[in-house]
Amino acid sequence: MTPPLATPDTVEGVDLLDAPGFDPDWQTVVWNDPVNLMSYVVHVFRTYFGYSEAEATRLMKGVHHDGHAVVAEGMREQMELHAQAMHDYGLWATVRKAPRA
Repeated sequence: MTPPLATPDTVEGVDLLDAPGFDPDWQTVVWNDPVNLMSYVVHVFRTYFGYSEAEATRLMKGVHHDGHAVVAEGMREQMELHAQAMHDYGLWATVRKAPRA
């Protein structure tokens, strides 16, 4: 006879935003460069992030005119994955702590 599987303890009423180590306040920032065409940047934002044509174009214009644009916000590990993906596409991207409001 097989012993019953142990079940994890469940804690009711825990807010994950207050959990230790949970810090969703990170951003992936794409920076302007003299190499990539604006149409290519739009293509990358649409392909990788799934942004609409309008949103991808808005973000690309931020990169082009302001020198950078925040393309994603969330947990640090995920933002680092996004930045690496942007590097793989040939774009310059960094991860930063989101400014406090």
